[in-house]
Amino acid sequence: MATTRQRRVAELIKAEVSQILQREVSDPRLGFVTVTDVEVTPDLRDARVFISVLGEPEQARESIAALQRAAKYIRGLLGRRVDLRVIPELTFKLDRSFERGARVLELLHELEAEAKQGEEGNGPGSQGG
Repeated sequence: MATTRQRRVAELIKAEVSQILQREVSDPRLGFVTVTDVEVTPDLRDARVFISVLGEPEQARESIAALQRAAKYIRGLLGRRVDLRVIPELTFKLDRSFERGARVLELLHELEAEAKQGEEGNGPGSQGG
């Protein structure tokens, strides 16, 4: 369970890294990247930055690779913007929660369609058994 300080630092990093990616990092390999979450270790020395990428899986892989190469640069920019004793090392990870959520919704829609088909098959003119 994250402490209040961890949560505050994570939110600060999320906001600042989002701004940095939008305004100060101009790498065409990034594509449309959104920072979805940040997890900070208890000692505040490491931060996992979760991102989602609009586009194909190949675009996501290229974006993660570009962010990993730019991590030290982004960390330097972050250090100039926030007042922390230690600026965490940044590791960028692809956030797959949106994909999992979309898959769950897809499965729910399939179940709903099957249930409707079952109800239509058990209508007044059908033979029950």
